[in-house]
Amino acid sequence: MDGGAPLLLRTDADGIATLTLNRPEARNALSFAMLGALQEALAGISEDARVRVVILAAEGPVFSAGHDLREITAHRADPDGGRGFFDAAMTRCAQVMQAVVALPQPVIAQVQGVATAAGCQLVATCDLAVASDQARFCTPGVDIGLFCSTPAVALSRAVAAKPAMEMLLTGEMIGAEHAERIALVNRVVPHERLAEETMALATRIAERSAHTVRIGKAAFHRQRGLPLAEAYAHCAAVMTENLLAEDAIEGIGAFLGKRKAVWKDR
Repeated sequence: MDGGAPLLLRTDADGIATLTLNRPEARNALSFAMLGALQEALAGISEDARVRVVILAAEGPVFSAGHDLREITAHRADPDGGRGFFDAAMTRCAQVMQAVVALPQPVIAQVQGVATAAGCQLVATCDLAVASDQARFCTPGVDIGLFCSTPAVALSRAVAAKPAMEMLLTGEMIGAEHAERIALVNRVVPHERLAEETMALATRIAERSAHTVRIGKAAFHRQRGLPLAEAYAHCAAVMTENLLAEDAIEGIGAFLGKRKAVWKDR
């Protein structure tokens, strides 16, 4: 809580949960408490079968400025110089990013403004990202003597190595169109249509079989870390199980029968 306001807001509609970073006066910095709020919310959503898609948004002109540097600086006065807090903060941040990937439901970043450092990491971690034409991105740690090593984990998995390294080594801000070209975001839309376009994408996904989408997301992330032959073996096994699911039987039958499928989400 900051000044009595929740750090993270949640709204639900038609199977879509929207989590909104609500610390605009601090540029939605990922403080230890903010990371904890995200961790708790994601844990709850992972067990909520009513949620089919998650949108991650933010209040104010900044999506997220990354780690809270004021909080970090304050802990330099700790007896250990801050080592214990720094380790706890980086561990919690890594846990949040992994929770986004492990979440059964797809997560869409709705980026209305600037996303820097761990804020850019959060965008790169999400399954999809829709950006306002006013959004900007950077990993500027190198400018302050703190290389964005953990953001590099997500960034290097979202974009190719050379554009990722350019962002990490120069710290330079890139615009939304550049971010789209390097596949950091999926699409760029007019600022005034950002929420509408993001919701439209979320709704399209939410209309699919939740069971199928969850199977697909898990398989996608699992196979990326495997050698080619193992990736095919894993996904072949996943597809065999998927073919035996009720929704696959219904979906294929509906397609062949030229009718609309009725999902049972199993």
